[in-house]
Amino acid sequence: MFKKLMLAGVAASMVAAPTMASAAPQQYREIVRQGPNRTVVVQRGPGYREKTVIRHNDNRRFNARHWQRGQRFDRRYATNYRQIDYRAYRNRGVYAPPRGYQWVQSGNDAVLIALASGVIGAVIGGAIR
Repeated sequence: MFKKLMLAGVAASMVAAPTMASAAPQQYREIVRQGPNRTVVVQRGPGYREKTVIRHNDNRRFNARHWQRGQRFDRRYATNYRQIDYRAYRNRGVYAPPRGYQWVQSGNDAVLIALASGVIGAVIGGAIR
């Protein structure tokens, strides 16, 4: 008799457990808007609404890299990266590159890099506007 009563109690508690969990207020997150530097998240539930703005740090976009001669050039950290023609910027100090080198743009700077190793040979700041 005691066993049957105990089993009935355990079965009743197992049946009642999911209904108690569903009675708790449910919250969920919904991403309302995503921008290049922020995400707006709204948390909703019964009688609950909170707006959260998450700011992201985009280093490639806002932090300019200051290149120096002898450093290894990595184009991932160069803003506005592109290969430039030295003839277009000759009046700003950009000269013809030696064999095995090329001029590239990083922000407003002209950077002379070695093609084989990626080592910086020269930096002319503010050469490109």
